[in-house]
Amino acid sequence: MADKNQPASALSSPRFCNMGTFMRMQHVDSAENLDFCIAGAPFDTGSSFRSGSRFGPNGIRNISAMMKPNNVIMQVNIMESLKGGDIGDFNVTPGYIHPSYAAIEEGVSKILNAGATPIVLGGDHAITLGELRAVAKKYGPVGLIHFDSHSDLCDEVFGEKYNHGTPFRRAIEEGLIDPSHSIQIGMRGSLYDPNEHKMAADLGMLLIPAHKVRQMGIDKVMEMALERVGDKPVFLTFDIDFVDPAYAPGTGTPEVGGFTSYETLEMVRSLKTVNFVGFDIVEVLPAYDSSEITAYLAANIVFEFLSILALQKKNKED
Repeated sequence: MADKNQPASALSSPRFCNMGTFMRMQHVDSAENLDFCIAGAPFDTGSSFRSGSRFGPNGIRNISAMMKPNNVIMQVNIMESLKGGDIGDFNVTPGYIHPSYAAIEEGVSKILNAGATPIVLGGDHAITLGELRAVAKKYGPVGLIHFDSHSDLCDEVFGEKYNHGTPFRRAIEEGLIDPSHSIQIGMRGSLYDPNEHKMAADLGMLLIPAHKVRQMGIDKVMEMALERVGDKPVFLTFDIDFVDPAYAPGTGTPEVGGFTSYETLEMVRSLKTVNFVGFDIVEVLPAYDSSEITAYLAANIVFEFLSILALQKKNKED
C-alpha cells in the first residue's frame, strides 16, 4: 500500500496526472502537524519590466511532477524525514500591493504559528516583504541570504516605495532583517547609479557581486555566508535571475553573466547547516520560459530547500 505522505510515483501514476500541487504532494488546508508547507504568492504587480510571474507558482508546480523524493547527494528522502504538503495560493489582489502584502503576511503567519516552515513560490520579488513581516513577528529581525542579480535595495522605483526593486530597503527600515547577519550574492549588470552596490554596505549589508564571486571562488563565498549568518534564524530568498539566462530564460529582468544551474544547486546545498525559518523562490515567468527549463530549475531549488530541512531533522533524530 502506498505511503500517503509520499508524492505519487511515476511507476504507478503518470506524471501528467497531476493534482496541481508541488511534486504531487498532498493538498492541505492547514499547516498543523507539518514540518513544511508549500504556498504560492501569484503576485506580479510589483514588476518593473516584464509581467507574468503571477503564473510562476503554477508553472513550478506543473513541472515539479518530474521530481522524485530521494536526494542522492544529501542521502535523504525528503518525505520519509518530513511531513508536509501544498496549501495552495495566498489570495492576493492583482494591481494592489498593500492588500496583497496583508494576504501574504497572514498566510505565512498561519504556517509559522502552526509550527511549519513556509516555502513560498512567487510571484515577483515584492512578495518577500510580506513574508518577512510574518517571519519577524515570530522571530524578530532575522538573517537574510539573498541570491539575485539585483540588490533590490532601491528607495523608490517610478517614485513608488513598494515594488520588486525595494523590498529589502523596506525590510531594513521596518526592522524585519538584521543587516549585520545578512548577505546578498550574485549582483551584476549595468546600473543607473554606480554606487548602488556601495549602498548595501551603507545599510549594513554584505553584498558580493557576481564578478567578485568568480574572483574569490564559490566555496569561499559560501563559507562567508555561513559565517555571516551564524546560528541566527535565517530567511533564504532566491530570485531565479541569479542564474544565467542561458539556464533560466523565463524571468522578468534577466542579466547575462550569471551562474549555471549546477553551480546554483551546489551553492544552495552548501547551506545545509543554516538555521532556516523560511524560504522563497521568485521571478519565474513561464511566458518567457523555454521548454520549462526555468520552472524546472526553480522546482529543483525548492527540492534542495526541502532536502536541507529533511537532513537537519534526520541529524537531530540520529
